[in-house]
Amino acid sequence: MMSQMEGGCPVDYNTITDLFLQRNLIREATAFLLDVLKPNLPEHSFLQTKVLEINLVTFPNVADAILANGMFSHYDRPRIAQLCEKAGLYVRALQHYTELPDIKRVIVNTHAIEPQSLVEFFGTLSREWALECMKDLLLVNLRGNLQIIVQVAKEYCEQLGVDACIKIFEQFKSYEGLYFFLGSYLSSSEDPEIHFKYIEAAAKTGQIKEVERVTRESNFYDPEKTKNFLMEAKLPDARPLINVCDRFGFVPDLTHYLYSNNMLRYIEGYVQKVNPGNAPLVVGQLLDDECPEDFIKGLILSVRSLLPVEPLVEECEKRNRLRLLTQFLEHLVSEGSQDVHVHNALGKIIIDSNNNPEHFLTTNPYYDSRVVGKYCEKRDPTLAVVAYRRGQCDEELINVTNKNSLFKLQARYVVERMDADLWEKVLNPENVYRRQLIDQVVSTALPESKSPEQVSAAVKAFMTADLPHELIELLEKIVLQNSAFSGNFNLQNLLILTAIKADPSRVMDYINRLDNFDGPAVGEVAVEAQLYEEAFAIFKKFNLNVQAVNVLLDNIQNIERAVEFAFRVEEDAVWSQVAKAQLREGLVSDAIESFIRADDMTQFLDVIRAAEDANVYHDLVRYLLMVRQKAKEPKVDSELIYAYAKIDRLSEIEEFILMPNVANLQNVGDRLYDEALYEAAKIIFAFISNWAKLASTLVKLRQFQGAVDAARKANSSKTWKEVCFACVDAEEFRLAQMCGLNIIIQVDDLEEVSEYYQNRGCFNELISLMESGLGLERAHMGIFTELGVLYARYRPEKLMEHIKLFSTRLNIPKLIRACDEQQHWMELTYLYIQYDEFDNAATTIMNHSPEAWDHMQFKDVAVKVANVELYYKAVHFYLQEHPDLINDLLNVLALRVDHTRVVDIMRKAGHLHLVKPYMIAVQSNNVAAVNEALNGIYVEEEDYERLRESIDLHDNFDQIGLAQKIEKHELLEMRRVAAYIYKKAGRWKQSIALSKKDNLYKDAMETASQSGDRELAEELLVYFIEKGKKECFASCLFVCYDLIRPDIALELAWMNKMIDFAFPYLLQFIREYTGKVDELVKDKIEAQNEVKAKEKEEKDVIAQQNMYAQLLPLALPAPPMPGMGSAPGMGGFAPPPPMGGMGMPPMPPFGMPPMSSF
Repeated sequence: MMSQMEGGCPVDYNTITDLFLQRNLIREATAFLLDVLKPNLPEHSFLQTKVLEINLVTFPNVADAILANGMFSHYDRPRIAQLCEKAGLYVRALQHYTELPDIKRVIVNTHAIEPQSLVEFFGTLSREWALECMKDLLLVNLRGNLQIIVQVAKEYCEQLGVDACIKIFEQFKSYEGLYFFLGSYLSSSEDPEIHFKYIEAAAKTGQIKEVERVTRESNFYDPEKTKNFLMEAKLPDARPLINVCDRFGFVPDLTHYLYSNNMLRYIEGYVQKVNPGNAPLVVGQLLDDECPEDFIKGLILSVRSLLPVEPLVEECEKRNRLRLLTQFLEHLVSEGSQDVHVHNALGKIIIDSNNNPEHFLTTNPYYDSRVVGKYCEKRDPTLAVVAYRRGQCDEELINVTNKNSLFKLQARYVVERMDADLWEKVLNPENVYRRQLIDQVVSTALPESKSPEQVSAAVKAFMTADLPHELIELLEKIVLQNSAFSGNFNLQNLLILTAIKADPSRVMDYINRLDNFDGPAVGEVAVEAQLYEEAFAIFKKFNLNVQAVNVLLDNIQNIERAVEFAFRVEEDAVWSQVAKAQLREGLVSDAIESFIRADDMTQFLDVIRAAEDANVYHDLVRYLLMVRQKAKEPKVDSELIYAYAKIDRLSEIEEFILMPNVANLQNVGDRLYDEALYEAAKIIFAFISNWAKLASTLVKLRQFQGAVDAARKANSSKTWKEVCFACVDAEEFRLAQMCGLNIIIQVDDLEEVSEYYQNRGCFNELISLMESGLGLERAHMGIFTELGVLYARYRPEKLMEHIKLFSTRLNIPKLIRACDEQQHWMELTYLYIQYDEFDNAATTIMNHSPEAWDHMQFKDVAVKVANVELYYKAVHFYLQEHPDLINDLLNVLALRVDHTRVVDIMRKAGHLHLVKPYMIAVQSNNVAAVNEALNGIYVEEEDYERLRESIDLHDNFDQIGLAQKIEKHELLEMRRVAAYIYKKAGRWKQSIALSKKDNLYKDAMETASQSGDRELAEELLVYFIEKGKKECFASCLFVCYDLIRPDIALELAWMNKMIDFAFPYLLQFIREYTGKVDELVKDKIEAQNEVKAKEKEEKDVIAQQNMYAQLLPLALPAPPMPGMGSAPGMGGFAPPPPMGGMGMPPMPPFGMPPMSSF
């Protein structure tokens, strides 16, 4: 194969292809081209187009396979798209077209396009194009293309937009398409409008079951809007509307709609199967719509027990149609219903019908007495009393009896209730009906009563109401005269209690006459009523000796009678009460004696407290020894040791603590220490090895050496501090330092020790302590810092050396505060630098320069500050104090300062010349203020060379202002610089005028040439003629050669007899124009030759196209030839130039004649 030849095929591929085609070998030509075009190179674009064209005309299926394999990517896509469309390969045509009209023309051929391919093609289009194509498809064939459009909308709804898809369907009123599209999107959407449109589309397409499902399951549609739509739609099936109204509370609207449209079957179905709980609302609406009662009754009975009774009764009662429910309620009662609302409604019906209501009110246990009683008040007050009595509705019964003067019924009810709150209410003085009630109670209610409890409650109520006269007469009548109640325990109690309250003079008589009463309780009441003798008589009568002696002690307050009574009864409990009373009265010794007689140790805490207050520790020791025999109490043993200490019996203390005991020795020792009994405390602390407290005790005893030894054993910071401070106060500085070294190693205690020393003026001793602490193994930063603070306060000469030696071990912020307070500015600056607070360091140096300023140090600090304002403060500082070094400082700060601001500062200070070196150094930044300042200085110094150099190199300044300033300068070079500035600024006329004024004709000519203004150049020529400057005239013609028109130059020269001076210009002009004409002639000849060659080439191409077109229709498919498979490696020749048609291009010059010569 030629495609496999080494070095490539010596013949052009296009020529070989044409050979195949001339012999009608289409398949072989295709196989050959597929083989050689495998690399898919850009230079083979023409051949790729050709192979596709050949097959699209003859074998479209082969072309489709080639395109499907994606072998080529450089062919002419628009051309192939057109051929695909003609060949019926619409999918390929769509893939190749890039213009919307072409796509819209092809895409409507849906009958010949596979739907899935078309759907996939829509995925490649932009949103706007896809929507346009969808509209065209629906416009051409709505019914036939609807399924494809629905599929496209489902597939690409996110890219196209759901709203846009809906809009298309609505535009063509295709509710079926809208239904299928939204059906796939509904489950993932929460948009109420989407759900409503789906319901609308389903309803209009007759999908009633789907409407019912969505209205039942969806939570996102607008219920009001959906309800209105369904009512307007008047669907034959009302279940969707039922779902909406039931879920969102439109039951009355639903009922009215169903009844108005004679859909009673659905009303029954809703109430019976869907939601019986809303039946009351249905019934209420039916009553409003004047529905027949038989239908309503049947509807209610069909639901029966599932129906909520309370709202149903409420709906019927509002409309005065309660009798409608009689059959329904009786049915519920017969089934055993105990619902209070059922019985309330039934009771109201019975009361209205007057069908033996008393029997119902007294026997029915289920109705609500308040509800039914309220219903009866205006109909029959006695029935209301019956209802309220049954439910014990006190407030309501009192109100109705007062209102209707039924006081006898009220009195009987109050007595029977036996309720203190009710009695209080009716016996309230503000009750205007109290007198009538009391008369009925005394005359009727109580005489009729046979219950002692009722009588007792009434008596208590009278006592509470403070009605003593009526109460006493009543009680005497009941208790003393009525034999049925004379021996009653409660009534005897009440009689005595009433006498205690109303008539105390008769109490003692009742105590002697009555025996069956509650002695302890009545005695307590007598005590509360301050009838102490009567109370003592009651307790004595009932052998309650403890209570009796308590009355003597607490109320009568006669200890002598109590002691006499105790001797008479000889009871331990009585002696114990006497002892307590004596203890309260401060008779401590007598109380201790009584406690010993009572053998009572229960009050040992009070006895200990009282003995300590009275300082009777000898008696207390006797009592505690007695108590200790009965109980092992830590408090007792502890107090015994304390009592021994108080009476200075130290030997007994040593013996006691050596014996078994349960004393809390630690607390005892602390107490002895607090009360300054240091010798006794010393014994206790030494025994329990409490070295810390022992050290404190020895300090109090001024035994400092022993205290130090005890502190060493305790090894506690608090103990060390206590001993140390005590030694400082006693001026035992050696011992204090021993203690201090154990304290200062603790960071938290260091400052306290330092303050203690300083407050007592022991500065040298404190410094010595701190210096000794530097060598400790546990020396920390706080020691070094505190020593630095002490040096700052008391030894400033050592401060700097200390800082430099231990700068890494110092708490620099703390030492900074100390140096600031003591005004050690040099040291403060050094600390700020060490702490990287360069702003503060610079501020300190400037504020305290006599002590803190050093030029080299300040320069190092200045470049590191963060606050930009300090740079300018430093400039002011150097300007005032060190102006000779200001340039050095500014050079260091050059990269950080605003040069404009620095120049303003120096200009305001009037020392701009002082910073000239600095400005020269920073002029490279091309800052306007710096440039103007330096230019001003150069003008003052008349240094025109430096001024011109500055203008050339740095253009950021007010050029016009500077030129105006120096254009009248007395120095020529300065005026020349002004003209130069005008030239740079583009003010050509001013520059030329200034140059002419100073006879600087060369500068004027250069300026005119650079301006590019023909008028200025010609005006300058006229000026030279007027001045008679012939040489300048000739020079100007050459300098401004490009600007001056030849006719003007010759005219001026001829008229002013300067033709000789213009002749060189004329020669140059003629030579230039001759060269231009020659170039034009040459270009024209070449163009004509190109046109002829192009026409000849086009004729050859047309001839070959016509030959190929004549051969192609007559060609028949040839059988495949063996060995014509693809062969790799063919290539290496440049492709022929692309052609617009199907003909063969001319052969390249390989030595073969063209095809037309055969």
